Amino acid sequence: MCVFMFTSNSLTKTNCIKYLLQTTARFSHQRAHQQAVRGMATNKRKNEDDKPGTKKPASRTVTSASGPWNQGLKASMNDPGLRVMADDQCVIIRDKYPKARYHFLVLPKRSIPNLKKLVPNDIPLLTHMYDISKELTAALDTGLEFRYGYHAVPSMSLLHLHVVSQDFDSPCLKTKKHWNSFNTEYFIDAEDEKFILATKELYVDKCHKCSKPFSTIPALKSHLVSHIPNNTNKSQ
Repeated sequence: MCVFMFTSNSLTKTNCIKYLLQTTARFSHQRAHQQAVRGMATNKRKNEDDKPGTKKPASRTVTSASGPWNQGLKASMNDPGLRVMADDQCVIIRDKYPKARYHFLVLPKRSIPNLKKLVPNDIPLLTHMYDISKELTAALDTGLEFRYGYHAVPSMSLLHLHVVSQDFDSPCLKTKKHWNSFNTEYFIDAEDEKFILATKELYVDKCHKCSKPFSTIPALKSHLVSHIPNNTNKSQ
C-alpha cells in the first residue's frame, strides 16, 4: 500500500495518488464481495435460528482480537491496507465500509474520543484536519463533489472527519440509516467554522451579560466579577 507524507516532493505524491486511484475501485469491489458473502452467511444463520425448536444463542457484545468493534479505528490507523496519508498531526485512512466511491477518514494522532471531548485549543487541529482533507481531494482530481464533516453521534470511538464523495455509489450503502447519516443534519459540515461552538457546546457556558464564551465554570465566575460595579459592596 502506498502511504505518503505531506512533502514538497510532487513526483512522489503524484505517483502515490495514481496508485490510490487505481486501488480505490479494486478495494471497493473486494469489500462489496466480502459484504455479500457475510450477508449470505448471516441470512443463512437467521433462517436456521427461525426454525421451530431452534435454541437461539445468548446475546453478547461483539468484540474482535483488538477489542470492541467500536474501537476499531485505532487498529485501522496502523493498517497499511487502509492508511493513505499521514503527517505529524493526522492520519488519513480509507473507510472500511465506504458509502461512496471515495470515502476517507481523517483522524488526529492524539487520542480524542469524540467531539464532546474537544477544548478551545483543539480548534487549530480541526482546521488542519479539514485543510489536509481538501488537499487530498484536490490531488485526486476525480471530478466528483465531496463533503467534509462529522457525525453528530458517531458509532465509532475516536474523533474522525469523514471525506466522502457525493455519488454514494457503493454496495456498502444499504440502509436508511446509512443514507441519513450523510444527508441530514446528523452530518455536521466541517466547512462551517462555527460548527463546534454552535452544535457541540464546546464551551460549557457563556456570560449572561456580554455573551463571552468560557470553557470552564471557574473561568466564567472569574470573568463575572468584571461586571460588578466597583462601588458595590460584596454580599455578606
